[in-house]
Amino acid sequence: MSTTVRSARKGTTEAAWVRYTLIGVALAFMFLFLVLPLAAVFTEALRKGLDAYLEALKDPDAWSAIRLTLLAAAVAVPLNLIFGVSAAWAIAKYEFWGKSFLTTLVDLPFSVSPVVAGLIYVLVFGAQGWFGPWLMAHDIKIVFAVPGIILATIFVTVPFIARELIPLMQSQGNDEEQAAIVLGATGWQTFWRVTLPNIKWGLIYGVILCNARAMGEFGAVSVVSGHIRGQTNTMPLHVEILYNEYQSVAAFAVASLLALLALVTLLIKQVVEWQHEREMKSLSDLSPEPTVHLKAAS
Repeated sequence: MSTTVRSARKGTTEAAWVRYTLIGVALAFMFLFLVLPLAAVFTEALRKGLDAYLEALKDPDAWSAIRLTLLAAAVAVPLNLIFGVSAAWAIAKYEFWGKSFLTTLVDLPFSVSPVVAGLIYVLVFGAQGWFGPWLMAHDIKIVFAVPGIILATIFVTVPFIARELIPLMQSQGNDEEQAAIVLGATGWQTFWRVTLPNIKWGLIYGVILCNARAMGEFGAVSVVSGHIRGQTNTMPLHVEILYNEYQSVAAFAVASLLALLALVTLLIKQVVEWQHEREMKSLSDLSPEPTVHLKAAS
């Protein structure tokens, strides 16, 4: 077998030392900036033993932060799911005035600092804000309360599901939906039986990313929370308070819980990607000719 054929099968024509150097640099970077800090978190959390670690997690303030973090994610993710699917469907399937403006709005949280987003909510709903006097008159609290934290979390996680679905739905086109409607399907039947099965993997992937960002958000939530211990502190804010008070073991214990949630998220993401690849491979085995044609066209 010629050298060219062997290199083609390996996917590259570079020399072996170049490949090994690039792989080594990538692994060293990941170890230095990802694996080592993650190991340091768990090492510091368990520095005084398992009892001290569990004691830090049993603290009422820690439990309050955990519950609030899960609550914010539990509210933000479903709402962003509804918005993401609706926005992606409108942008990918229809032509209308203001379409480019809607696309820009979807990307807005990516370009705006989370701290600025928090300040915007303070400006609008704070005591001296636009709606502050009316809210105070009706005894409604948004800023420095749970609703403000949920609003800030929703804002920073808006793009994740929509941005996963828009290019996917644009690449799929409208042919299958139009065929279903011609055959007599209603709008909901078309969505549940045609559109949703086609976008399910992108949708799951977007939900995973959205949930990860919701649980780990710090900047916007920090501005609107007021740092009220046991009431408006999420897990990232609770870690900051503990660390500033030199309670390093407790701080790293809660941080390790966040890290575990992140690792679980990555594991779920990996399983989703594996299932998607397996399904695509099954489809390609069932219909090899159309698959080759589509790959050639792309």
